[in-house]
Amino acid sequence: MRASSDSLGGVCGAMDRPGFTASLVAGGVAGVAVDLILFPLDTIKTRLQSPQGFNKAGGFRGIYAGVPSAAIGSFPNAAAFFITYEYVKWLWHTDSSSYLMPVKHMLAASAGEVVACLIRVPSEVVKQRAQVSASSRTFQIFSNILYTEGIQGLYRGYKSTVLREIPFSLVQFPLWESLKAGSSTASGNVLSALHGVWRTQGLSGLFAGVFPRMAAISLGGFIFLGAYEQTRSLLLELGRERP
Repeated sequence: MRASSDSLGGVCGAMDRPGFTASLVAGGVAGVAVDLILFPLDTIKTRLQSPQGFNKAGGFRGIYAGVPSAAIGSFPNAAAFFITYEYVKWLWHTDSSSYLMPVKHMLAASAGEVVACLIRVPSEVVKQRAQVSASSRTFQIFSNILYTEGIQGLYRGYKSTVLREIPFSLVQFPLWESLKAGSSTASGNVLSALHGVWRTQGLSGLFAGVFPRMAAISLGGFIFLGAYEQTRSLLLELGRERP
C-alpha cells in the first residue's frame, strides 16, 4: 500500500521533532558501546553452546572473531530500535498519569524489537559463525551465506529471535520508564547502579543466573540503557544551547 503524501509528511514532521534525532544517535552509541565492551563474553557464550564443543570452536583464542559484523550492525540496530520506540510513544498520546502508560511502553518496545531485528539477525548470523570459525574472515562468511543460502540464510532464526526479545522488552522498558525519575540505574550512573546492586544483593545479584549469559544481560542492561540516556541527554542539552 502506498502511503499518502499527508502520511509521509506526518512521519517526516514527527522525525524532525526535538528528541528524535537525539534518540537515533544515542541508541546507536549505546548499541556500539555494549556490543564492543561485552563482545568477549558473547564469544565465550557462543562457543560454549557450539555443538562442536568449546575448545574445537576456538576456546579462548580469537575472542574478538566476528567483531566487524557486530561493529557494523550495532549502530543501525540500536538506532532502529530506539527511533521506533520513541516514535510509537509519540504517536500514542497518553497522559503520564494514565494506567495505560505501561501498555504504551510495551507496544513501543515490541515494535522496536520487530524493526531492529531486521538488522540484528543478519549481523548475529554472520557474527556467530565467525565466532566458532575464527580462521574465516567476516566478509568471507557473509559472502558464503549469500552464495549458498541466499538472503533467507541471513534471516535464519528471525521469528525465534523476535519471540525471544519481545518478552524481555515487555518487562525491561516499562520498568525502565517507571524508574527514570531519580533512579541511578535508568539515568545512566552505571557505577552507582552497580554499587546499589552489590550492597543489596552481593555478588549473586550482579551475576544472577548462569554465567556468562546472565552476566552479559546484567552488565549489558546497565551499559546499554545508561549510555543511551546519557548520550540522549547530552545531545538534547547541546541542542538547547544552540542559538
